[in-house]
Amino acid sequence: MNDTVFWIWLSQALGQGEKTLELVSYYNWNAEEIYKASVRDIFALGIYSLQKVKKFKSYPLEKARKSLDEALSAGMKIITPKSEFFPDRLKKIDTAPLVLYVYGDEAVLKNELSISVVGAREASDYGCAVAKSLSSALASKGFTIVSGGARGIDSESHFGAMEEGGTTICVLGCGLDTNYLMEMQPMREKIAKSGAVISEYPPKTPASRTTFPVRNRIISALTLGTIVVEAGERSGSLITARLALEQGKDVFAVPGDLVHSSFLGTNKLIRDGAIPVFSPNDILEEYYSEYYDKIVDKTRFPDDEIIKRAQKYLSNSKTESKENMAVKPNKKENSEKVKKPTPDYLTEDAKKIYAVLNENPKHVDILSEESGLTTAQTLSALTELEVYSLAHALSGRRYTIKD
Repeated sequence: MNDTVFWIWLSQALGQGEKTLELVSYYNWNAEEIYKASVRDIFALGIYSLQKVKKFKSYPLEKARKSLDEALSAGMKIITPKSEFFPDRLKKIDTAPLVLYVYGDEAVLKNELSISVVGAREASDYGCAVAKSLSSALASKGFTIVSGGARGIDSESHFGAMEEGGTTICVLGCGLDTNYLMEMQPMREKIAKSGAVISEYPPKTPASRTTFPVRNRIISALTLGTIVVEAGERSGSLITARLALEQGKDVFAVPGDLVHSSFLGTNKLIRDGAIPVFSPNDILEEYYSEYYDKIVDKTRFPDDEIIKRAQKYLSNSKTESKENMAVKPNKKENSEKVKKPTPDYLTEDAKKIYAVLNENPKHVDILSEESGLTTAQTLSALTELEVYSLAHALSGRRYTIKD
């Protein structure tokens, strides 16, 4: 029997983000042997509780076969630790993913010269321009840019790499065939043509507020270091930065405006020891000696490289904005948005927030007061609604229903 099905079985039986390295190392990276091992033998290793071992050992192999068939039918490639394309860096973390589903070129996963670029979804023009500038500059030197495929900093990073003809990897926190942020689907399709869109989650796994933090460890583990471009004090990007530190990776941060909360996270990272980034040279020089042979162009960037690139992107952004406004001259500013019925799959908190959302922008504090939830619960629920394209974030922590 193809050993791929046993890796899928083990990944689903244990659950994504669980401790895996000690178990698979003991069994010499042989998933079939783990499947055949007794509950007693695995429990004796002292890795998991007896309840955990009994639970994952009882997971049906048939479910793994179904996921295998669904993935292949959807045109996905399936990479396991036995594959030549499985990244060695992922085999070194305690919670090593055991399966990667891939759209695109799996060979880019082996590029040692890679860097992750992360940050806010509702990013400022400045943050977006810097993310795209850094990514395009580094891609021109041979770096593969890794990010999460969301709006804002993520998407600008992917686009920056592709604009230079470089490679980029998009790591999703859901099945590759789910309807996650469908407005980003054209970008993901473009990434798959020259890079890779990957996920450890089996087909049809929906996005949720728990899957993305789990996903972040892969973004950081794939790369030499993580650049945080724009992040608030409680940004999910800070999770990626923390995971990078735990994995022994470098953490870089772009300095931001001291009076805007969207930069509190990045500025605090610098205060706490992250490497400040003022130029793509700040990243290049960290790896220049060790990865000299892999760097495409050995010359330093001009001191004003980031300024020139950022100004170009900011100028393009303003032009596109004017063109977009001209395309729809008859659209009424006060046209009503149609609110979709409340989906059953939402959590109770998300349902409460969705109930008080409408086409009029509401601040987080107002939503918290009207729903009876804490600010933390409100923000978590709003993230969930954004994932399912039911809420739209505006500047100033205001939200409306999604068109």
